[in-house]
Amino acid sequence: MKKSTSISNILQLLIPEEQIKPILKELKYVDVARKFTVYDLFLFLAEAAFQQWDGYRDGAQRMSLYGQRAVNYSTLSKKAKGVDFQLFKRLLTLMIGLCNRKTKRTLGIPKELLIVDSTTISVGVGRLPWAPLKGQKAGVKLHVGLVGDSNELHKVTETTAEQHDLTSCASLLDSLYILVGDRAYGKHELFDRYQEQKERQYFVIRLKDNTTLVNPIPRLRNRPFEGSVEQDLTCQLGKVKALTKNRFRVVILKDPKGNPVLLATNLHWHSPEAIADIYKKRWQIEVFFRWIKQHLNIPKLFGTTENAVYGQLYVALLVYVLLKFLFEQGNTKVHVSARLTFAEFDRLFTLQRLPVEWKIYLAHAIDLITRI
Repeated sequence: MKKSTSISNILQLLIPEEQIKPILKELKYVDVARKFTVYDLFLFLAEAAFQQWDGYRDGAQRMSLYGQRAVNYSTLSKKAKGVDFQLFKRLLTLMIGLCNRKTKRTLGIPKELLIVDSTTISVGVGRLPWAPLKGQKAGVKLHVGLVGDSNELHKVTETTAEQHDLTSCASLLDSLYILVGDRAYGKHELFDRYQEQKERQYFVIRLKDNTTLVNPIPRLRNRPFEGSVEQDLTCQLGKVKALTKNRFRVVILKDPKGNPVLLATNLHWHSPEAIADIYKKRWQIEVFFRWIKQHLNIPKLFGTTENAVYGQLYVALLVYVLLKFLFEQGNTKVHVSARLTFAEFDRLFTLQRLPVEWKIYLAHAIDLITRI
């Protein structure tokens, strides 16, 4: 890898311009531009996320330094407004397929966790009049499914900020994983559906504190509970119209402040302590949201239209997938003394000061995924 390698240089190897053309044709978008194409916009948004540029004006002044065709900021704004953001959503899916290990269906019960949650990016209502929020705010949401422990992006979708998380939950589900979510995903009707569908969706989801537990029966246990776990039982959930048809397992524990935490699940072969540990891993997605907001420029929305906003966000997530892949490939190959944390890798990569040993293995990693 040469010293001048930037994120857009790597993207040109992984997703060449020819791969975008068929998608544009499906979306019925005709790119008549000669000076600044849709592909140029893609590379600009990726570099803008990675270098944390302040907006179209700032990016227009810097883009030539990273080997991109310099254009006026108004050209950037107009292009971003006109290109369907579904293009960048498709490219994110493509990058996930290139960089994440393939999920293989195995016999028995899934072991990996799929942590679901959303994050809101809010601005003044004048910036996004099509996405009003409470008061004088507007905003959009990214709904994310993150593979536990590996922190790999699995599925992503978008809505305006006023939409409830449940409206997008169905598009994130995957029966190959154990679904983990907070109280926003605790709808009793869905629990019955997960249990009865042909390919059962296993889950660990937090209940609201005032959930009614109907006909609770404690599960047999021969030794005292460990850690914060206090009860382990089976019951129906809710009452009257919201009452579940099926009985579910409920594990009750205390949080660090002594408040009760009720976890509903259809996993019956794990210990209650294991169920508690599964839910605690939900915090990984909060760390992920904090990281992308701090390092990929996500809170700074350049444009004001749906295409401009969602296009920018999907390209930023694509950059995350690529960076994580390169980090993991390098860290497994270099000597233990040269290994880095993800934060150190991100900082040194941005400054283009990675050690020579890292550059050699990153070049091999890039070559590997360009051949897939």
